[in-house]
Formats: sequence, structure tokens, C-alpha cells
Amino acid sequence: MRTRILGNLLAGLMATVLASAQSPAPAPPEPQETLSYDVTWSIFDAGRVTATLGNAGGQPGDDLHARAVARSQGFASLLFDVEDRFDSTFTPDAVCSQHITKNINEGSRHRDFDLVFDGARHMAVLTERDTSHPQGSSRHAENPIPPCVQDVVSAFHYVRRQPLRVGQTFHVPLNDGGKTYDIAVEVQAREPVQTGLGTLAAFRLEPRVFSDFYKRKGRMWVWISDDERHYPLKVKMAISIGAITATLKSATNGPAK
Repeated sequence: MRTRILGNLLAGLMATVLASAQSPAPAPPEPQETLSYDVTWSIFDAGRVTATLGNAGGQPGDDLHARAVARSQGFASLLFDVEDRFDSTFTPDAVCSQHITKNINEGSRHRDFDLVFDGARHMAVLTERDTSHPQGSSRHAENPIPPCVQDVVSAFHYVRRQPLRVGQTFHVPLNDGGKTYDIAVEVQAREPVQTGLGTLAAFRLEPRVFSDFYKRKGRMWVWISDDERHYPLKVKMAISIGAITATLKSATNGPAK
């Protein structure tokens, strides 16, 4: 359970001082964007996350491709070693996920996930393989989805597109291969956040992902920068094994292709 929680948080990113402040409508994230995060577990250095965004086909109007790579280090690696990679492809306009693959390497656990969102049939098609052993098992599942759905990576980009306002609540249809959950996201406050880019004004959001999507007790917060880029500045998850926090260390943007 610990490795799954850490892996999902690290990946996915793989992604917040006025009570009535209204954020500007965010511009679409630029292709060739690279965001790097430091991850801590309570007081310990736990790992690094690198999240990139670019055009899937290299041409304007093509689907976007987001990759999140998470690696544990320091004290956390002594308890469980994590090296995960998530690749998501989604539409550039409405941000509807098309496809996500997950390569999970956490301790002795090695699994590959391939999840296709079949819009024509309104089905999520999941293929899961256990690669821990040469004769590892595999699983195939299909589940109905709404016309537009988010995966665990594209959901961050969907949130970045929202015109945030303190006090509002919006919903994200989230699917990880099984049932689609309607995740409520509450915009709770506007406050400063210390990052590798300096202290930045941010909106604090709380996605209600626990008890349903994550079937355990806990809370999660995301801080989104109050500017035209809507960077995910910090993600914090409070769970039974302690607080896991990812904080933006650096951000670079190349010219749009």
C-alpha cells in the first residue's frame, strides 16, 4: 500500500490573499514545458518528479503528451525503491484523455498498465501485466466511461485550465481503469507558497479523492499558481504513514511548435 500511494503521488504530478480573488483565465500550457519537483516524506527527502508536456504529433492542434517520471531517493529508497513512469495523451481543447500507460517499479513490484479510452464505444480498455516474473500474469478489463474522462496525469492539466475562484467547487471525471469517479475539487483559499521559483501567490485546492478513488483515509491538497500559467506549485497528501509533499523546484518552457 505504501508504494502505491507514494508512486501515485510522485507521478503524478504528476500537480494553488484575498478571499474573493478571481484568477485570470489561464492560457493553454506551452508545449515543451518541463516541471521538476522535490518530494519529502515528513522530514525526509523522498525523491524527485519530472513532468514534461509537448505535442504528441509535433504539429499545432495535435493531441498533447504528458510524461511524469518519479524516482525515490535518500531515506525513502532504503524502505522501498520507486521508479515509475506515466505517459498520458489527451486532447488540447477540452482536455479529454485518450490513452495512458504506467510503468510501475516499486520494490519487488513491477507492473505495466495500458489504458485506452475508446470514445467511439465509451469504454475504458485496461490491460495490466505483472512483469515481476517471466511468466507474470495479465488482466484485461473494460468499463463504461462518459464522453470526456481524465486519467491521473491529464487531471492535473484539466485543473490548470479552470478559471479558479475562492469558494467555488468543480468536478473532475477521473478513471484509472475501473469505475469513473466524479471527483469534487474545492478552491479553499488564496495564499503564498514557497517554491524553487520564489514565493508565489497560489490557490489552495482540495480534491476529494479519498474514500472513493483511494479507498483509505487521508486528505490531499494542490496549490495552483495565480497567474496565466497555473503551475501546480505544491501537492501534499496526508495519510496514515505521514505527510508526503511535492514542491516545484524549477520550470522551463520552450517555444511552441
